[in-house]
Amino acid sequence: MNLKSLRNPYLYHGRIGKQYFEGWYFKLVDKTMEKAYAFIPGVFFSPNAKHSHAFIQIVDGIGCTYNYLKFPVESFSANRKYFEINIGENLFGSEEVNFNLDHEESQITGSVRFRNHIKWPDSLINPGSMGFYNYILKMQCYSQVTSMDFDLEGAIEYNGKNISFSGGRGYIEKNWGSAFPYSWIWIQCNHFKNYRASISCSLAHIPFLWSCFRGFLIGLSIENDFYKFTTMNRSKVRVNQSGTDVSLYVENSSHQLEIDCKTDEGDFILLNGPRDDQMVPLVQENLKGRVRIKMKETATGKIIIADQGECAGVEYGGDQMMVLD
Repeated sequence: MNLKSLRNPYLYHGRIGKQYFEGWYFKLVDKTMEKAYAFIPGVFFSPNAKHSHAFIQIVDGIGCTYNYLKFPVESFSANRKYFEINIGENLFGSEEVNFNLDHEESQITGSVRFRNHIKWPDSLINPGSMGFYNYILKMQCYSQVTSMDFDLEGAIEYNGKNISFSGGRGYIEKNWGSAFPYSWIWIQCNHFKNYRASISCSLAHIPFLWSCFRGFLIGLSIENDFYKFTTMNRSKVRVNQSGTDVSLYVENSSHQLEIDCKTDEGDFILLNGPRDDQMVPLVQENLKGRVRIKMKETATGKIIIADQGECAGVEYGGDQMMVLD
């Protein structure tokens, strides 16, 4: 790890400790919202060397299929000056993804370019979406919202089928550390009906020093405005869950936000994540969620946004009782 990666959390940090992972999440949805994919490249280092490997996870959110492709650790490389990683002949970065993948389960060629990024605002004191927590060493898991929303241009050929993403929308985030949290909820959507808006919401049970706490990061971009509801800015959150549906009520000193998410249980896909010394099935993911948001000013009651979104990413992991009210 170096100072540049601390200040720019989306960059590759490099192995820290005997057990360590670093992975990036690229969500790409086509113009018609009939194709929704998540591509998750990363690298996992285990104390047991035979479990160490690079990987590309491929999630077809509409078809509800999943492939986990393993590669030798040596096939992974990363640029330390700007966001660009390679696994074999496949490139993932802030400007594009470029596939030249010939695997027995997945054959993908082509490229998709990214334009007009909307970023999570940060500062030197509070870098990235996790803010000053990026400067605290040896946390179990770190998170970074790399791009809240951007436009897509290009196409890929996936197992013989052409998929055009031109006119579509994308989202990128990143996680790194020793393991995923013991419990978390994640919601993301940038396909709203009436506004160019994007929401990213994550809550997790976080071990810290000799104790633990429920931490959360919620960012909402609406056109050219950005709103934060986070542990760092002393926002408060209430969480209710019924089956695979979840509702959140969040408030800070100036705004109140309601998030209601609906899913179908059969649309969830079991993904791999880091736990103990291996990558194991522990992530329940859905890319067909539906979300309603409503935000108003606390002082005046003025409604800033009331809208509903499709192709929402919804993810659960671990013991949900740790993050529910």
